[in-house]
Amino acid sequence: MREPGNQHDGREREREPNREREGEGQGQGEREGQGEPERVTVLGLGLMGTAIAEAFLAAGYRTTVWNRTAAKADALVVQGAVGAATAGEAIEAGDLVVVPLLDAAAVREALTTAAAVLSGRTVVSLANGSPEEAREVAAWVAAQGARHLDGAMMALPQSVATPDAFFLYSGAEEAFVRHRAALEVMATAHYLGADAGLAEIHSLALLGTGYAALTGFLHAAALLDAVGGLAPEAFAPLAAGWLRGMADFLPEVAEEAASGSYANGVSTVDLNQVAVGHLVRLGRTHGVDSAVHEPLKALLEGRAAEGKGAESFSSVFELLRAGARRT
Repeated sequence: MREPGNQHDGREREREPNREREGEGQGQGEREGQGEPERVTVLGLGLMGTAIAEAFLAAGYRTTVWNRTAAKADALVVQGAVGAATAGEAIEAGDLVVVPLLDAAAVREALTTAAAVLSGRTVVSLANGSPEEAREVAAWVAAQGARHLDGAMMALPQSVATPDAFFLYSGAEEAFVRHRAALEVMATAHYLGADAGLAEIHSLALLGTGYAALTGFLHAAALLDAVGGLAPEAFAPLAAGWLRGMADFLPEVAEEAASGSYANGVSTVDLNQVAVGHLVRLGRTHGVDSAVHEPLKALLEGRAAEGKGAESFSSVFELLRAGARRT
């Protein structure tokens, strides 16, 4: 499951493609130079696919939908979508083909049945997958004469078409520029580059950040439960406030990591080594599994052993990337 993200003034500066190209400045839902609704197809009507189709319908796009279980299209047809009997029929009806299926294998299976009608269209794969899988799908789609974008949905179904959602894209820049207005209907669109694997790489990096925060919260909730402290629902507002402060601290951490200058950090390795050590011991004392924090404890101890205890916590970055260089 992808994690939702909030948009704000400090959001990441993704690569901006050349927007002064054919198709820019069109009205919402209009086809290029024709003044009529752009034709969009959605293949796959799970929770995300349904939310995406509803967003296109609300924005005035001519929307064709298909799902292996045809009944899932019924509610969308009532709202104005066209239900297709086959994936091929759905693809033929659309200029932009959005594919929010589970994984790369499901995307390939759906598209393979209609390979003959893909030429000239833009395919947006929104499956969960690896960078390698994204590149393989992109190459296959290109071989059919179609343009391809790999997309990573940093959203939940209920946040589609709201400011809380953003999607990452990589692949054919021409396709992103041509269809940006339609892509922005689903969520704020960030283009990362021509390598089709980039969206998945950045998605996994964001997920890693979110998973660490959520796992940390769950460990804290288990610890408080063990010692008779606040219940999880009572602790959550405190944790959320703390995490907002941590988020505000990220630009400073990023600047230190990018520059390799850690001498002036306000939160040192030594300080945090002590704190994490206490956290792990407290968990052990009360029978709470503290394995989630053991890797950080080891990293801080390793950095201190190198004589870097007075440096900023951010200097742990040096140990992490050194590990990548050894592989």
